[in-house]
Amino acid sequence: MSLIPSIFGGRSNILDPLSLDLWDPFRDVALSSSGETSQFAATRIDWKESPEAHIFKADVPGLKKEEVKVEVEEGNVLQISGERSRDKEEKNDTWHRLERSSGKFLRRFRLPENAKLDQIKANMENGVLTVTIPKAEVKKPEVKAIDISG
Repeated sequence: MSLIPSIFGGRSNILDPLSLDLWDPFRDVALSSSGETSQFAATRIDWKESPEAHIFKADVPGLKKEEVKVEVEEGNVLQISGERSRDKEEKNDTWHRLERSSGKFLRRFRLPENAKLDQIKANMENGVLTVTIPKAEVKKPEVKAIDISG
């Protein structure tokens, strides 16, 4: 078993220049003032490339589409973020377990130049956000034959 994934936060390819995920020693440190660790902050996202598009899939169980944002920043950076709020506590409630995570998440990915940013589509179904970014056709350079005289 390789030590690289455990040292660098579980990234499958530490040398991937398109990934903006960096090893974060504070990844599992509490994000709220209550001192609890939020695993929700480490939302897992898959990115695959097909011949036609780049496809991102994010697990966001229990979130409504209004609680998730998909944005493209300058420099071809896709940003997926959201927040799950904690249930309101009533004075008469007695909690026996509080295991569901809450908090904010934010993930960024640098998109390649062939991404058609004006045609991005996002869909959410059964707790999975799917972002599809079509790819522009790669134009092959024209080769012009030159007659050789002589």
